[in-house]
Amino acid sequence: MRCDIDLGLTGDRPALLDLTELLATRLLVQGNSGSGKSHLLRRLLEQSAGLVQQAIIDPEGDFASLAERYGHVVVEADGDDAALQRVAARVRVHRVSVVLTLDNLDADGQMRAAAAFLGGLFDADREHWYPMLVAVDEAQLFAPAAAGEVSDEARRLSLGAMTNLMCRGRKRGLAGVIATQRLAKLAKNVAAEASNFLMGRTFLDIDMARAADLLGMERRQAETFRDLPRGQFVGLGPAIARRSLVIAVGPTETVSRAAAPGLLPLPSDIEDARSLILTPEPRDETLPPVRRQPRAAPVQDVLTQLATYRPPVPSEEPEEEAMDPAERDAIIADVLHSVITDADAGTCTPATLYQDFTVRCRIRRVRGEALSLPEFKRRIAVARAEAGGEVSDGSGWEKAQGIAAGLPDDLAGLFLVVARAAIEGAPCPTDSALAEAYGTSSGGRARRMLAFLEERGAIVTRRDLRGAPIIAVPDLGVETAPGAPQPAAGGLRRRMG
Repeated sequence: MRCDIDLGLTGDRPALLDLTELLATRLLVQGNSGSGKSHLLRRLLEQSAGLVQQAIIDPEGDFASLAERYGHVVVEADGDDAALQRVAARVRVHRVSVVLTLDNLDADGQMRAAAAFLGGLFDADREHWYPMLVAVDEAQLFAPAAAGEVSDEARRLSLGAMTNLMCRGRKRGLAGVIATQRLAKLAKNVAAEASNFLMGRTFLDIDMARAADLLGMERRQAETFRDLPRGQFVGLGPAIARRSLVIAVGPTETVSRAAAPGLLPLPSDIEDARSLILTPEPRDETLPPVRRQPRAAPVQDVLTQLATYRPPVPSEEPEEEAMDPAERDAIIADVLHSVITDADAGTCTPATLYQDFTVRCRIRRVRGEALSLPEFKRRIAVARAEAGGEVSDGSGWEKAQGIAAGLPDDLAGLFLVVARAAIEGAPCPTDSALAEAYGTSSGGRARRMLAFLEERGAIVTRRDLRGAPIIAVPDLGVETAPGAPQPAAGGLRRRMG
């Protein structure tokens, strides 16, 4: 079934985009600053607002104006990534359209917040995989082709989330719509997953050449992108047209707060301009200093709107009594144990296990949030490491947990498994044991994470004369016994002197 939305005109005919086809594919919009790229994105979102749920990753806060006209909920990121993940999960459950504004954060914080939010959308339960347009403006900020001034960890998280959106999001109902100023600055594995393209005005040769390649045009035709007027784009793809066509984007009903100002006449009669600028104003010392008032959110904050949602309770049913704290803690511990011992838990990521954990807690009548996501990750890391029984007191296990608390959440469990083996003098864990501790089925990926731990100075890896791997934990002064001999590879490769 075809569902068309109007982007503008192509010649004297309407330029239509098949929304149903777009949900099954992906869209890449490219154009230099001033080409009308954000205007095109706004037109697309306005035309489809009443037809499909939307989530907009907005680094400049330009799309908050959609809230008053179309009912989007504006989420202002404040650096609490765990809260953003929970918001994203509730967004999918309740099918709310949202605008995630990131203009209050620095570049590193923007990448982490976008990764957390996209991760929450991606990790939703299968029953909530409703169709959703996920628009990312200035996508080169979140999927950069090369490392910049942000931390490696933030770049890794953000790039991974963008790759999941474009490569694996379709099966989860997520249709990525990404817009960028520079194709050359956008990671190629993200751009390559798009099937539909809208290419606007661009001036650099490398960007024109890539745009021509994506549209199947000859290199000599790439110069035409330099001559495109503002607001015109060359479109191609199964949701747009089988052959490239030029689209003049139509008007929008909302405007960006960052719209370029027009020319205004200068004031003509200014007396003593020098004193107006350079003379300080008298200040009343008795008055408190003027403080900038925080910007009011256009609509109710989504954390309040969604977190306070409760299904209506029939009046004839008495309110459930509060659970005893000791009983509640015992139930949470029992649920945590049942999640970890599940047959498929070893190959699931902590985020996936957290979703299962929250559902099981609701079944056991645990009201409210049982554990936050960071606390759940910490406890599951310790539980996986203690799967063979608790470690004896005074062995350094408590110090090992303190070291793990300073590592990224996804590496804490891997470190604890290695640390326990070293404390007990057990053989070096096998690749399969390391993979399970990391929440994957790939031994090669687990070895790469070991190399990352070694770069941070948490462990040191070596091989004995038989080629058997040994891992030492310098801060604990212990090391594992030799594991099974194997060819040197990955993070365990070492030169023999």
